[in-house]
Amino acid sequence: MNFKIVFHVNRAPRNLFGTAITPPQNLSKESQPLTRPSASAKATADKSATLSPSEGERPGVRGLPEDFDSPLHIRNYWARHRETFALGVDGWWPDDGDELPLEARLTRHRCYYEGPLQDRPNVRPWSLHRTGYAGSQRYGGWIWSGDIDGKWETLAAHLSIGLNHGLSLTPFWGSDTGGFYPTRELTGELYTRWFQFSAFCPSFRSHGRTWHLRLPWGWNTGEYGPIENNQNVDRSELHNAEVEPICRKYLELRYRLLPYNYSLARQACDTGLPMMRALWLHYPDDAEAVKLGSEYLWGRDLLVAPVVEKGARARRVYLPEGTWYDWWTGKTVEGRRWIERPVDLATLPLYVRAGAIIPLEPVRQYTAQPVNEPTTLRVYSGTNGAFTLYDDDGHSLGYRDGSDLKTVWIRFRWDDSTRRLTLEPDERMKQCPDGVRVFSVEVAGRDANSRRVEFRGERIEVEL
Repeated sequence: MNFKIVFHVNRAPRNLFGTAITPPQNLSKESQPLTRPSASAKATADKSATLSPSEGERPGVRGLPEDFDSPLHIRNYWARHRETFALGVDGWWPDDGDELPLEARLTRHRCYYEGPLQDRPNVRPWSLHRTGYAGSQRYGGWIWSGDIDGKWETLAAHLSIGLNHGLSLTPFWGSDTGGFYPTRELTGELYTRWFQFSAFCPSFRSHGRTWHLRLPWGWNTGEYGPIENNQNVDRSELHNAEVEPICRKYLELRYRLLPYNYSLARQACDTGLPMMRALWLHYPDDAEAVKLGSEYLWGRDLLVAPVVEKGARARRVYLPEGTWYDWWTGKTVEGRRWIERPVDLATLPLYVRAGAIIPLEPVRQYTAQPVNEPTTLRVYSGTNGAFTLYDDDGHSLGYRDGSDLKTVWIRFRWDDSTRRLTLEPDERMKQCPDGVRVFSVEVAGRDANSRRVEFRGERIEVEL
């Protein structure tokens, strides 16, 4: 995503409904989609926000005939957005909604998916919601965990919340880094630990009251900035020079992992597998792994164990069977056991499964920024492995039918016995965009120089 404007909206009609934003062709001309709402329709929709479910029930809900002329229908509610959308809004942030009936929550997701497609039929819609319901994944809506307190116990709870969300609702979830409401527990340490966790969540955003303290550099100015809620944060915490460089380290890692993360997002779209994965998804026969909600897999190959205790100097981590690499030191450790990982404030325990092939790109300042250096393929040897890299134009709907000529599907296979990496086109890739894609291939933990490889859409092998 390379968004410049995300528009914040709230107070959706309490009984918003509709199973389609476009009426059937046989409706009268007067019933076709509105370009602007009438004053009366707007007033009725605003009033509906206070109706009870029984008072506001409308045709179209629970199998009744659909009334496309109702001001509560999503075609008319979306019409209220069109003028603003035409100004160049890239995405929508539907806030509130806790009071909405379940049907209306789901309908709201439909509205912010089908509505933008009416006006920009080949641009992917994007919206960030505070609420949802089963079926929200159909509309690609992102959901965050709401207005939460900035406390250690809140951070700790969010590990299992994120895992459960990905398994039961949508794979696209996140939280307000640091918590929305500042408390006495909100310190530079808590913010940093939360920032590290958020770097391995699908939605990575820093947001909350006293917004100045949602900026990594805001913790070393001596000032609160604008006071939006309270002054609960201890003023002595506002001279912490450690926060910004540590947050920058994890922000840059997030950008470096962009090809890995984008491939995970495509896998989530195709299969429903979440990006944040409970260990039991890949280790169902491991009795210890099945019990854990305090650490998780980021995709298949990375294991993340966020630090969620104040003043921690060590983090107890369970590693499933196999060989694991410490991301920061490169050292290997055998799994199916608990380990004690020493930590300082800059360290989030992060491990890579042997056999993993991790694509890494140069640091960007925004997702669409062009880079000149090649994509690095880092092989973690010790067993055979595979990874399929996915990429596309990032904005069109061509990913659905294969019409996007920039679509990339490249399969990497590592043969540990022969030390050979194979690069080959996946059957879903029609051509190699730009004719050639350059990779820099390296083996983790080895001092040997990396190998430059030019992939031109045909199978090649590299010995390392």
